Amino acid sequence: MPINTVFLDRDGVINYDRPDYVKSRNEFRFIPGSRKALALLAGSGMKVILITNQSAVGRGIITSAGLESIHRHLLAGVKAAGGRIDDILYCPHRPEDDCSCRKPRPGLLLQAAARHCLRLDQAVMIGDSAKDIQAARAAGCNAAYLVKTGHWQEALAELGAAGQVPDKVFANLLEAAGWIMATWRPEAARFPARDC
Repeated sequence: MPINTVFLDRDGVINYDRPDYVKSRNEFRFIPGSRKALALLAGSGMKVILITNQSAVGRGIITSAGLESIHRHLLAGVKAAGGRIDDILYCPHRPEDDCSCRKPRPGLLLQAAARHCLRLDQAVMIGDSAKDIQAARAAGCNAAYLVKTGHWQEALAELGAAGQVPDKVFANLLEAAGWIMATWRPEAARFPARDC
C-alpha cells in the first residue's frame, strides 16, 4: 500500500525540545538533518503535516500569536532548505483539560484527515514520545515510528509497559525519511486519498 501522508511531531523531532517549552523564535533550534529530511519528503508527492501538543498556550506561558510566530519561523526555515509542511495542527490545552485533541488521543489526526481528505491507513506518524505512537495507533495510521532525538528512552519504557511498540526506531528524522522514501513507494501517492 502506498503512503500518502507523513505526520510529524514537532519538539524532539524537527527541533530541539526544552523542559521549559519553546517560547520564542530565539529558542527554536532545528535538529541537524531535519530540514534536509523535510526537503526529501517534499519531492515525494506525500502530504507532510505537523501534529503537536502545545500546552504552553493553555498554561499562559506563550500566546497563540507567539506560537504562530514560531511556526512562521519554522516554515520559513523549512522552505529555505527546499522542504515544505502542508499544515500545522496543534492542541493548546493542558493535560488536565481532558480535551479530545491532545495526544495520545487521536483528535488532531482525525481533524487533519477530514481537512485534507486523507486515509489514515495510508499515513505514518513520526514522533519522539509514547503519546505520538499511541495517537497514531488510536487514529488507525498504517505505521508509527520513533526517533531518538527527543524522549525516546522514556517512550520505549512507557510503551513496553503498556505492551505497545513503535513499528521502527530511527536515529533521527532524516533516517526515518530516507527509509520511508525507499520503502513506501511515495511516487504512488495520489490526492484526494479517499472520497470526501
